[in-house]
Amino acid sequence: MSELVVLVVEDEPEVRDAIIRDLDTYGDTIRLVEAESFEDALVAIREIESEGDFLGLVLADHRLPGRTGVDLLVTLNDDPTSRRIRKVLITGQAGQEDTIRAINDAALNRYIAKPWDAGKLRHVVTEQLTDFVIEAGLDPLPFVRDLDGPRLLEAFPRRGLTE
Repeated sequence: MSELVVLVVEDEPEVRDAIIRDLDTYGDTIRLVEAESFEDALVAIREIESEGDFLGLVLADHRLPGRTGVDLLVTLNDDPTSRRIRKVLITGQAGQEDTIRAINDAALNRYIAKPWDAGKLRHVVTEQLTDFVIEAGLDPLPFVRDLDGPRLLEAFPRRGLTE
């Protein structure tokens, strides 16, 4: 079975570890992948795709070595094959111009300011992954326990019961 993946793009190891620790509650249905730069993220995305898994969400810091997290999110939005991926900017350093660019050019789904609240982060991730599963038409059953189960089941009518 293909896995649902969250890509965490953060260059500071302590911060990246904290995000991963806060999200390590989703069980076996969601895999967390780490990257520390724009380039590392592109490599990770290619690996995820080659494994046949579904990249459902990118959590990106804005300040990265080389190109920014906003650049990454815009790149994903510009490519029709990755446009459906949910995009969240998690940063304390994006200025107004960068934030506006993320909203307008990357179709940013959410913005989370650092420092974040772990419960709110999990809520946003759950919400965004649930949206991805519904929009991508994935089988909701593997994700009912870890995501918004009632919303997943409501979005997918049971086939065969009324036929």
